[in-house]
Amino acid sequence: MTSTQQLSPTTGTVVKSPGRWLALSVLVLAVLLVAVDATVLGLATPSLSEDLKPSGTQLLWIGDIYSFVIAGLLVSMGSLGDRIGRKKLLLIGATAFGAVSVLNAYATSPEMMIVARALLGVAGATLMPSTLALIRNIFHDPKERSLAIGIWGATASAGAAIGPVVGGALLQHFYWGSVFLINLPVMAVLVLVGIKLLPESKNPVAGPWDLISVGLSLVGIIGVVYAVKELASHGVSVDVVAAAVIGAAALYAFVRRQYALTAPLLDMRLFKHRGFSGAVLADLLTVFGLSGLVFFLSQFLQLVQGREPLEAGLAELPAAVGAVVTGLLAGRYARRFSVRGIVAGGLAAIGLALAVITLVHRETGYPLLGAALLVVGLGAGFSFTVTADVILSSVPKEQAGSASAVSETAYELGAALGIALLGSIVTGVYRDFPAPAGVPSDTAAAAHESLGGAVEASTGLAPDAANALVSTAQDAFVDGLNIAAGVGAAVLLAASVAAWFLLKGQKLEDGVEHP
Repeated sequence: MTSTQQLSPTTGTVVKSPGRWLALSVLVLAVLLVAVDATVLGLATPSLSEDLKPSGTQLLWIGDIYSFVIAGLLVSMGSLGDRIGRKKLLLIGATAFGAVSVLNAYATSPEMMIVARALLGVAGATLMPSTLALIRNIFHDPKERSLAIGIWGATASAGAAIGPVVGGALLQHFYWGSVFLINLPVMAVLVLVGIKLLPESKNPVAGPWDLISVGLSLVGIIGVVYAVKELASHGVSVDVVAAAVIGAAALYAFVRRQYALTAPLLDMRLFKHRGFSGAVLADLLTVFGLSGLVFFLSQFLQLVQGREPLEAGLAELPAAVGAVVTGLLAGRYARRFSVRGIVAGGLAAIGLALAVITLVHRETGYPLLGAALLVVGLGAGFSFTVTADVILSSVPKEQAGSASAVSETAYELGAALGIALLGSIVTGVYRDFPAPAGVPSDTAAAAHESLGGAVEASTGLAPDAANALVSTAQDAFVDGLNIAAGVGAAVLLAASVAAWFLLKGQKLEDGVEHP
């Protein structure tokens, strides 16, 4: 029995303590920490590119190595939290996240930045599964839990809004590393307050933590994602085939081992629940369709439309506002109408908004872009909140950590694949632009690495040649962005159809459970 739930000595019913909402306030700080970090990186990319001078491939690695590592470790960390205690894992992870943020802030080379982002992924893998699992064990009233999950999701969206705005303000006055240092005060509050307010919970019969399974899941997911990324960027090669084979073999061995273990790292029987599998698939495809676009949107706003970092951050605000509003209402509407209707409708809305992005060009006015971002946020708020509720409600609370980890793995895997594939589309289209006449070959080569590289390379040219190079590069970047948005739209509309069938008959819980 935790401090947030107690039994009445006279009636034996659950007495709801106000402490559960205070505990939630600590959990959403962890969500805020991760969300802010993810969004400020995209905003800082132009400044980071100018300082560290990464190649186009290194820039993609800086963007997605965090997601690769966190995806590879989420299942392991969710299972570890079930075993050693979710509160303990959350506080350890938050401390590590803050410490590694300093390393990110003071990276001096692209290679160091990639390593720092990877270490941040290790720490980040402990946070998200722990927060959702603790929500599952703190809130025993399904309607309250839906609201708590809505607040959890809305905070992630708020972090997406706060990140660009605060990051933009920092970038106008300080160097790019300052966007990582904002993690430190949030981490400090989380740890100090969490020690007092958060109840501990774990699976009392979870069994030992299987290190072989940990290694297989890490090698498997990173191997497969790396192969997809390299295939999209450079085509078939020996490295790609080797990574794909090793990754697939490791995942196969992981699944086989889970069925053989009496205390598996991940109970594969969870996937036999159609609602659970459908919700996980919806999350993966949604993030896949969105992530590549979001990663390059900040570059479009700054390097194509010439907005200052703070202005670019404010321009992205409608998506977060929409997600906050619908995230808080999603559980109520899913009970009033249907789970599959809310999720499928949300996914379709995102798909249609992404289709609008295919019409964007260099001179596109903000009203069209802002309206599209608002619709993206509204759809995402409905979809992500309800699927998270479905996933948590589909499993016993003792397995909440593992189930939450599967949900977050789908999210991070979708992000990594989206940045790899959709980002590679943008990069591939961009690199094919013809350099204007009179541009030296070495300058043209630097310009083809990235749009930021083109802007920097143009500074050494005569005004007419510089304007021609930047203009051509911007057009090529926008062409790639349009194509990537079209692919993302197709994926989201397909996901909407899939969710309609996979979530048929799925309902959110109504009865209060006893702790």
